[in-house]
Amino acid sequence: MISRRSFLQRAGVLATGLSLEKSAVASGMVAPSMALDPSMLKPFVDPLPLPAVMKNSGIRPDPDDAAKSVPFYRVAMEEIHQKVHRDLPPTRMWGFNGSSPGPIFETRSGQGLMVEWANQLPGKHFLPIDHTLHGAETDKPEVRCVIHLHGGRTPPTSDGYPEDWVVPGKSLLYHYPNKQNAALLFYHDHTMGINRLNIYAGLQGMFVIRDEVEDALNLPKGRYEIPLMLFDRFLRSDGQLEYPVSGDPKSPWVPEVYSNVMLANGRLFPYLEVEPRRYRFRVMNGSNARFFRLSFGDLLELHVIGGDQGLLQAPVKTQHALLTPAERTDIVFDFSKHAGEKIVLKSDSFDIMEFRVAAPGAKDSSSLPAMLRPVARIPESNAVRTRRLTLDETMNKVQESMGMLLNNTPWHMPVTEKPVIDTTEIWELVNLTEDTHPIHLHLVKFQVLDRRSFDVFHFQDTGEMRYTNRAIPAGPEEAGWKDTVRCEKGHVTRIIVPFEGYTGRYVWHCHLLEHEDNEMMRPFEVVEQGHDG
Repeated sequence: MISRRSFLQRAGVLATGLSLEKSAVASGMVAPSMALDPSMLKPFVDPLPLPAVMKNSGIRPDPDDAAKSVPFYRVAMEEIHQKVHRDLPPTRMWGFNGSSPGPIFETRSGQGLMVEWANQLPGKHFLPIDHTLHGAETDKPEVRCVIHLHGGRTPPTSDGYPEDWVVPGKSLLYHYPNKQNAALLFYHDHTMGINRLNIYAGLQGMFVIRDEVEDALNLPKGRYEIPLMLFDRFLRSDGQLEYPVSGDPKSPWVPEVYSNVMLANGRLFPYLEVEPRRYRFRVMNGSNARFFRLSFGDLLELHVIGGDQGLLQAPVKTQHALLTPAERTDIVFDFSKHAGEKIVLKSDSFDIMEFRVAAPGAKDSSSLPAMLRPVARIPESNAVRTRRLTLDETMNKVQESMGMLLNNTPWHMPVTEKPVIDTTEIWELVNLTEDTHPIHLHLVKFQVLDRRSFDVFHFQDTGEMRYTNRAIPAGPEEAGWKDTVRCEKGHVTRIIVPFEGYTGRYVWHCHLLEHEDNEMMRPFEVVEQGHDG
């Protein structure tokens, strides 16, 4: 398992114990006079904002069946100014329909919908673009967007391929069939070369699919089900966003971004008034690079009931919930023993938000079932192929800059992974780097098999895999269906993947956004029988 030391490093805390602000200043990424010191702000003075539910604009013919209709939504990407704390001026951001994070989609399994993603942003980016990165060259427009529904089983024409961007004044019409189990997904920008900037600016939101199996469980719902998008950002003392750069004008890209404030639904140190009863929290990590290890109060007991692609088979009792960027967790927490108390949601030593528990009130009619949803494990014998794929760091000696690659292959090279539709493969993700990478595959859901340490130097020298310990099976909180997997340094992480739904070209990539923008992304193509590779 990933160590506490690794968590602290991921959180941007130096070993010397410097504060977040001092860490950023000491790194040279931001000047001391510019950095907001969040400890100078009074915490827990703003209520937690809950995202508005996206409202449709009418109906359209169903692309899968012209005799049927589906809801149609028009969503504008636009510049906004939004308060993140009572005592700060509004922050310049980019959002959807006037907010960041954007409004939440609420739909049901099998209920398709259409979305027109309209780029109404200004013509100039307000964050620094590194034109040395592939896809961000000077001949490209500064402001470009394309939206990906993360975790969605989506036709390739609606998946948000990184090169299918549109400029201000243009839009994309996408179809989401939603033929999948209940789950928390999210939508976000996916533009080649500037994805990290567009999301950092605010272009992300949540997307919930529900179904009859979930309905029957009597979990906390309505006002007792709380969506929580957590992410960090670097704020200047004037309350404005700052995206750090390396200081090298030839290559301003930085490998990872850790920031000085933690935001919950776009607010710094918010509070939520709750009743002494069970609540369900639908949580996702919307950070560029930060890992969260979440806990309630002084390591109070919580239950993880689901992950990326929906419910687990049974609740997992724990004191922490680990989330790498793009991962989601579904948590039930019982406030009934804490009437009149204040409980802080934390990530290790960092306070995120406060829950204010009211005096005893109405009886809690929800439940936490011992069994949630069957999750049949896929036998390894079902796999028709095993692919060994490396996670690599490279050095460009001409530009004196570092790059990130998958299987040591640049983005623009021909597609090398061509799984056949309706077959299952095992992917062995071999991490040769010093980082832990969250790896995301578009289109599919998969199961984590295990992780196993190996001799990295021996593999690099000889190509021979020499394991150094036994395989560690996926933990119970990872035993459900996933779409993003944590690949720890010096380990082979194995996933088993059914390729179902659609043929066509998709991508897989690291979800540390700075890595993704520096070519740690590759296309794969789901093909018909006889065209595999």
